[in-house]
Amino acid sequence: MLTFEKFSEIPDGLAFDKGVIVDSPEGLHMARTGRMLKWVAVKGYNNDWCIYTHFAENDWGFIESNGDKVGGEDNILKVVPCDEDVLRRYRY
Repeated sequence: MLTFEKFSEIPDGLAFDKGVIVDSPEGLHMARTGRMLKWVAVKGYNNDWCIYTHFAENDWGFIESNGDKVGGEDNILKVVPCDEDVLRRYRY
C-alpha cells in the first residue's frame, strides 16, 4: 500500500514502480487484447503521479516516455494500491 508518507519520500521524476500484467478485465483493462502489458508508475514534478502502459515487447524506457496513460480508479488500484491521499494526486 502506497501511503502519502511513502509517496512524499519519492524524488520528483522518478519511475517508482513497474510490472507486467495481462490486458483484460481481470488484469489491466486497456484494450482487452489478452496480450501482456508492462506498466510504469512515475512521480511528477507537482506532487502528482501517473501510470503509463504499453505492450510487453516494448522496453521500459519506451513505456515511460511513450506509453498510454492508465485511467480509471479500478485500473490504477490494481497495479499501485494506494491510500486516498495518493490517489487524489493521480494525473489523469
